[in-house]
Amino acid sequence: MYRSGDVLVRALDDLTLEVAAGELVAVMGPSGSGKSTLLAIGGGLDTPTSGEVRVEGTPLRGLSPTALARLRRDRLGYVFQDFNLVSGLTAAENVALPRELAGASTRSARAEAVAALDEVGLAGKADRFPDQLSGGQQQRVAIARALIGRRRLLLADEPTGALDSATGQAVLDMIRARVDAGAAGVLVTHEPRFASWADRIVFLRDGRLVDTTGARDRAEELLSS
Repeated sequence: MYRSGDVLVRALDDLTLEVAAGELVAVMGPSGSGKSTLLAIGGGLDTPTSGEVRVEGTPLRGLSPTALARLRRDRLGYVFQDFNLVSGLTAAENVALPRELAGASTRSARAEAVAALDEVGLAGKADRFPDQLSGGQQQRVAIARALIGRRRLLLADEPTGALDSATGQAVLDMIRARVDAGAAGVLVTHEPRFASWADRIVFLRDGRLVDTTGARDRAEELLSS
């Protein structure tokens, strides 16, 4: 719950969602239905007023700030809707930052970062700062940062929103590959064609899970409607 003026708003209401290793779940629903809140709570960025969040069996409630930061850094990859890049760092430095914080050497982290940028088509932009990149390029840097290392849970909030169709499909292919390699993934999207990359689609309305279905059949239904 959160407060809006004098009103206490229940962002999520009695919602249970389990995502298995090797499974990609797409989350759809109208604006204000709780999709971004779900990702923020799942990623340990917000704390629910009740209930429990577990990542690979580890309950987030009760972790010290240091332990929670370590879990997010080492095991979670988060693609923010507003990118959240560090303006004073280059593209490669932004991508390498989680690996350096995890103890990797600067040289090793830089090599991993350049490889990740190459995967998203930005190999030639490694030394550019965020304000020297377009919105779509900044989005791809944020995606590379989320995918670097051995992330076990990927949380992506509209990761294709600033991308053209071809690049968006390439990014979804990367996320799908990480999930197929054993990570769990949660993708918030408004686009049925991108939701079709998932194994399951869940629908939120007013903070409640109102439907869940196999992705391909439901995406085809949405695309044809």
